[in-house]
Amino acid sequence: MIASSYAGIALALLAATSYNVGLIQEKRALGRMPALDLRRVPRVIATLLADPAWLAGFALMLLGLACQIVVLTFEPVSVVQPVLASGVALVLVLSRLVLRERLGAVEFWCVAAMAVSVILLAASAGRAGGGAGHHVNPGWMAAVAIPSAVIGLLVGVSPLRRRSRAVSAGVCFGIGTGLLYGVAALAIKGLSGILTGHHGDVRIVTGILSSPYLYVLAGCSAAAMLLYQVALQSCRASIVVPVSNVTGSVYFMITGTWLFHEHLPSSPAKLGLRLAAIVVAGFVLVTLSRQAAEEPEPDSAPVPGLLADPRRQ
Repeated sequence: MIASSYAGIALALLAATSYNVGLIQEKRALGRMPALDLRRVPRVIATLLADPAWLAGFALMLLGLACQIVVLTFEPVSVVQPVLASGVALVLVLSRLVLRERLGAVEFWCVAAMAVSVILLAASAGRAGGGAGHHVNPGWMAAVAIPSAVIGLLVGVSPLRRRSRAVSAGVCFGIGTGLLYGVAALAIKGLSGILTGHHGDVRIVTGILSSPYLYVLAGCSAAAMLLYQVALQSCRASIVVPVSNVTGSVYFMITGTWLFHEHLPSSPAKLGLRLAAIVVAGFVLVTLSRQAAEEPEPDSAPVPGLLADPRRQ
């Protein structure tokens, strides 16, 4: 059990690394594209799919999601999600090295704190009380997921309906996409139960294709992805990424642990280590979000999007 926990943390780190490297690659590709206009979704999709650099980043993000599905089959949300959240630190490092953005003292210490959080999670791996849940009440899942997705969509599109400064738009984009990705993560958790509850390739494929979670995952991920592309193109990644991650992480950890009836470790020492890791990860994400929102805004131009003035394109 302990060995599987270490393997789960390693796989979650791989998922976070692949996903966030893909995110940085997409950011680079978007910088060379014309402004995306979500009034013309087919044109946006065609523009994205025609860019090999963006496709490479998207493929890495899909690999990260696949690793996330696998690791959620044998590790609880309280272990997996803080590790996935540590990807924010990776984004900051890659932003400095690849995008040439400055990494300040606060960001440096946040990177170090995220590393400590992962170490604490590894130390909290234990045999009792920390198993992954695979079953959920469909009624409760719908009652939680549907309103969350609607709220996320409304908040996410709000900067596209009015003239917004990039900082406030970035926060709205982050909250909206965070909720949508959080609902998608619940669907991923639901799909992970199919991998453990079915035997044989045919039954697994049939179970996945017939599961409503697949289509919830596809719908929420598609909506969040389109909003995220506009957000990355029109706002600073240092705002959008931390806010989206803290929203999605907190949402998924709270709702996922409750809906899937998962338990924290029964050992007081290991429970303390895991709770400390969660608190450290959450504190770092909140700190990064607040710092980004308090930075001076260099550009007050409206965010292009759903209701942008065509004469400005």
